[in-house]
Amino acid sequence: MESNNIWLVNVPVATLWTSYESAREIDRDAIAGTVRLEEWLEKLTYEPRLQLCDDNLVQSQVLFGQEVMIIDEKGDWAHVVIPDQPSGKDSRGYPGWIPKDQLIQQSDWYIKQGPVAVITSKKALLYSERNERLMELSYQTMLPAVEDIVDRIRVKTPTGIGIIRAEDAAVYQAEKEIPKNNGAAIVASGEQFIGLPYLWGGMSSYGYDCSGFSYNMCRANGYIIPRDAHEQAAAGENIELNDILPGDLLFFAYEEGKGRIHHVGIYYGDGKLLHSPNTGKNIEIIPLADTIYEKELCAARRYWMNTGE
Repeated sequence: MESNNIWLVNVPVATLWTSYESAREIDRDAIAGTVRLEEWLEKLTYEPRLQLCDDNLVQSQVLFGQEVMIIDEKGDWAHVVIPDQPSGKDSRGYPGWIPKDQLIQQSDWYIKQGPVAVITSKKALLYSERNERLMELSYQTMLPAVEDIVDRIRVKTPTGIGIIRAEDAAVYQAEKEIPKNNGAAIVASGEQFIGLPYLWGGMSSYGYDCSGFSYNMCRANGYIIPRDAHEQAAAGENIELNDILPGDLLFFAYEEGKGRIHHVGIYYGDGKLLHSPNTGKNIEIIPLADTIYEKELCAARRYWMNTGE
């Protein structure tokens, strides 16, 4: 595999593993050439889910059609960086390992230049031109738009032309034309995922971790922010805790706010937090008052602009 060519994710969601040896027997559905995400997550009871974090097995995830840069390989695995996910671990993007079966080479992938279709439904079916169901795509999957027809959109995929229903996506003339919305819009994007189980490393509508949730809700509204919570807390506009508004990111640290940052959520307004808590719990809205989060709250950052709406 040459590292100077464009490589794309060719499965609905590819998990970015810490090492080429990280995946366990129970993870087979997640590392197969045809990923079976729901089957994988169904098997992951509390303990094996917790191990993804505690044993440092998973780093992040990448969506269908997203570009990766290959920097090394080992057997059936590629060591990659994800340019769309800013990280202090590598200036080129978030690093980790993906099975080669989940990547495909493309020589003419013009997503940065032409119209794009972005999945706005929580999940959306991708069809072939013969109307066969190909796969289920996650929220925020972005593909080059070829043609916008009344009730469907023809898109370019890593393996050819596909069709998505118009009601499942928004089309923009270019990626940079995606509107930058206000804080209320970030909250509204997050609200639709209430009840979704937490997944360590999760970056899709099959499951988010805390910083994956804040990253993706900001991205859905036109803002690319760092992938990890402690780096999200070091960027953006610093907001005094007395001045927080809905859509601001709130950060929580050990030792009652004085230690290491370990969690991020979205300020919901009215003293409430919208967040993806931890393994075994679901995305929720909770009052901050009289909780551990109230004690650990240490910083707020604003990534959104007031659009006047």
